[in-house]
Amino acid sequence: MECWRKYYYAMIIGYRSKGESVHLKFGILYHSSLERFDRYRAEGSSFDEAQSKMVKWALEETWGPDGPWETDHEKKTRETLIRSIIWYTEHYKDDPAKTVILADGQPAVELTFQLRLDFKIPGTDQFYVVGGHTDRLVELAGDLYTTDRKTTGSGLSSYYFAQYKPDAQMTIYTLAGKVVHKQPIKGVLIDAAQILIGSTAFQRGLTYRTDEELQEFITELQTYWFPQARWHAENDFWPHNPKACHRYEGCQFREVCSMSPSVRKIKLASDFIVHKWNPLEAR
Repeated sequence: MECWRKYYYAMIIGYRSKGESVHLKFGILYHSSLERFDRYRAEGSSFDEAQSKMVKWALEETWGPDGPWETDHEKKTRETLIRSIIWYTEHYKDDPAKTVILADGQPAVELTFQLRLDFKIPGTDQFYVVGGHTDRLVELAGDLYTTDRKTTGSGLSSYYFAQYKPDAQMTIYTLAGKVVHKQPIKGVLIDAAQILIGSTAFQRGLTYRTDEELQEFITELQTYWFPQARWHAENDFWPHNPKACHRYEGCQFREVCSMSPSVRKIKLASDFIVHKWNPLEAR
């Protein structure tokens, strides 16, 4: 939905920038650290034990052969990462949102889902599938929510949380919770962290989808988005969306698309590597 060319470069070919994206690495480390904390707590560790093990993992993960992880970004550094995960756990120390324990006894943390829709790819016996990963399932005030953690440099106002409706990711998370996890999910709980130089601020927001909204989303996938994707694939035509170039700290292919078509392959070959990723593989 964001950009056909970005999808082609990133998913069909598998291009990844040779240079490390500080935003991507910081986000992965932040999510992975808190995922471990959730697991430790759900498995019976005390708050202090879980926090200590989480911090130990994060410190080790950000220490390489040449020493500690260093960045040129003033806000996203090793120090602000460690500070943020500690402050997050302290901020939600008495969190009323409790991790759900699944029927097999495992905590509902970092769940992979594959939702088979009830319509087929034209001319085949294959069904369309929507796949992804959710951070965890929680119970809050008697209701169930899927959760998602976000890091941002923006202020955490009502305007910030308003961007998540409409939003395809949050709609899919709600669908997955209702259908795949077979739970009466009410919506998505969003824990946002504003990363600043000297501090980290936290704010929680909720976003909801009615059954009518979910059905509308599925109908639009079936009648418009999936046929569009199939047409682009069959015709090997991948136009770019210039309105999406500056989203999420800027597209990694923005500089490539700003060049003349005849030299883009040279830029891709020099600045990117091919790294295939299968979104249907469970984490």
